This record gives sequence, C-alpha cells and structure tokens, in this order.
Amino acid sequence: MKASDFSLPDQEGKVHKLSDYKGKWIVLYFYPKDDTPGCTTEACNFRDNIKKFQDKGAVILGVSKDSVESHKKFAEKYHLNFTILSDEEKIAIKAYKSWGKKSFMGKTFEGTLRNTYLIDPQGEIKKVYEKVNPLIHAKEILKDLSSA
Repeated sequence: MKASDFSLPDQEGKVHKLSDYKGKWIVLYFYPKDDTPGCTTEACNFRDNIKKFQDKGAVILGVSKDSVESHKKFAEKYHLNFTILSDEEKIAIKAYKSWGKKSFMGKTFEGTLRNTYLIDPQGEIKKVYEKVNPLIHAKEILKDLSSA
C-alpha cells in the first residue's frame, strides 16, 4: 500500500513532506504526547539507536499533535537527533489511522494511537506496528530492516 504524503512542521518550524524522503527507508511513528513516560522512552530508544538506523539507510520521523514549541522543548530536553513533526490538525494522524479510542484508568477517550509505519524507499508501507511497546520498539524495527 502506498504511504500518504503530507506536509508538517518539525521542532524548528521547518516543513517536511513525506515525499522528501523518497529513496530512503522511513520509520514513521505516531505517539500521544511529548515528555510523557512511554513517549520519552520510545523517543530515547530511537535516539540511542540512530546510528544503526542511519547505517540501514533509514530516517526516523515522529509525529504527534503537540505544537512546534512543545516539540522543540521535548527535543532539546532529551537531545533528540531526529525529526519530530507537529500535526495539530491531526491530518497525518488520521490519514494513517492513528487516531482512535483509548482508555486510561477506566476512562475512554479519543487520542493518538502509538502506531508505526515502516515505509520502503519506493514509498510503499511494508509493515504496520500497532500498540507498540516503547521499550523494545526500536530494536524490533531494526530487526525487520535487517531482513528487508
């Protein structure tokens, strides 16, 4: 399945399009909120494994509905070395079916689902990871990239 293109600003306000990365593997991951425990764990695991992803020709793009300013603080606080995109209008989040019902402490609400899409250099979605475990997710994707 073809990956949907989008245009979103990063933590510096620079606009990125998915199509800008044609020719590379893309790890497009959606996460609920900057600077929360699970999202921080996931982002730091990507940060700590960035060299391994780069060695496989892959770029990491994180997406949440947080603002550019929130992303900037999050990226600076944790020294994130990859792009995180702000999707306040939830355009890409919804296009990638990463908005939906969630529950926390007995309450049900709508929010960003922790999903990741592995996109090949031709722009095709090769694998979808749903309800990912932030602790092991980076290693899981690296393993799949090794066999791709």
